[in-house]
Amino acid sequence: MSGTVRPSGLQGVIALPQFRRLWFGQILSQLGDKFYIVLMVFLIAQYWVTETPPSGGALAEAAAAIKLDIDSRAQLITLLATGIYVANTIPAMALGLLAGVWADRWPKRTVMVASNGLRAAMALLIPFCLIDGPMWLGLSWGYWALLVITFCESALGQFFAPAEQAAIPLLVPGPQLLAANSLYQATSMGATIVGFALGDPMLRLLNRLLAGLGIHDGEVFLLPLCYGLAALVIASIKIEEQPRPATTTSVWNEMGEGLQVLRDRPTVRMAMLQLVLLYSLLAALYVLAISLAAAIKGLGPTQFGTLLAMSGLGLALGAVAVAQMGHHFNRRVLASTGLGTIAWTLVLLGQLRGNLVVTLVLCAVLGVGSALLAIPAQTTIQEDTPESQRGKVFGLQNNLLNVALSLPLVLAGAVVSRYGLLPVLWALAALAVAAALLEKPWERC
Repeated sequence: MSGTVRPSGLQGVIALPQFRRLWFGQILSQLGDKFYIVLMVFLIAQYWVTETPPSGGALAEAAAAIKLDIDSRAQLITLLATGIYVANTIPAMALGLLAGVWADRWPKRTVMVASNGLRAAMALLIPFCLIDGPMWLGLSWGYWALLVITFCESALGQFFAPAEQAAIPLLVPGPQLLAANSLYQATSMGATIVGFALGDPMLRLLNRLLAGLGIHDGEVFLLPLCYGLAALVIASIKIEEQPRPATTTSVWNEMGEGLQVLRDRPTVRMAMLQLVLLYSLLAALYVLAISLAAAIKGLGPTQFGTLLAMSGLGLALGAVAVAQMGHHFNRRVLASTGLGTIAWTLVLLGQLRGNLVVTLVLCAVLGVGSALLAIPAQTTIQEDTPESQRGKVFGLQNNLLNVALSLPLVLAGAVVSRYGLLPVLWALAALAVAAALLEKPWERC
């Protein structure tokens, strides 16, 4: 109706029925991803870790190669869980751009439904891995089968992300994209916190409930439930998408087209660089949080997750604020304010470390700054990327962000050990300030 005023902010995007279904499907799918990791650790602890760690053999050699002493059950669980993490990470770092090409070639809804449906089917194979069988390199065949399933699950998940990001602009009017991305970021962070926090209790509860019905290993059905419901919800979405004509262009050439978008469109390139920088800073914070927590009396290094949780809470709050008020501000100002907030917070974290309350508040403020940067950048990429190239660009984005998350995790610990926490925090703050100046917030968009 011409006289109807469309609600703004979060209320406006939640009122869009098609986007609301995509949002709900995203929550279920992301919860499934987090529950998957928790389930793998749960199964390792239940089925493949004995009370007495091995003193020799392939496991002991693998532990020695990564300088891990497996003289306790927890350390052996960590070693086997590392294999799961690696199998889950490789597709995320290698297949994003390729998956983005197919997300452009195929209908977006079909890609998202197939990704979740096939992951639900793969998860149904997990109970067979618990059957006793031959041993290989000191472990049951079931563990090695789980590595293969994990790799396949992660590979299928790479198709969901670019298709989902490319579908958002098809379901949401341009003026509401900022709010839609804010909601996406807030719920993504919420799914991460809830998934890891409630994963183990939910698995144990499902195990007990189904055991009462005579169904053993019932915890594995949590994954097919999440992925299956996500597929059903997304299948009900109506996406008005221009049919793509048959193409003779090779996959490799189409991957090059995604890179060409970054070369031809400076706004997309800058937004992508900002996201890569942000994810690198956050990944480094995962490692630095251990040193920050160690300096706080009554917290200690093993409680570093408390600091990360506060950053997640700040990001969620910042996302809500951007959704409600972000359209009133210049995006360059938002991005530069976010980068400046991150830089200021990193410096203060180094100067005021040791104080619990101050550190928690600063971690939350850092999360708010992250939201001010990430959401406008993501919205810019969606708006300024041609519809026919969005899948490729978002696939490339997933590749770059996964690399940005992985490399600092490897490097930050070694750098802190050599130079100390304070110089590393200052260096990261300097990077954030340089990026804020490159954004030139004093110029009009």
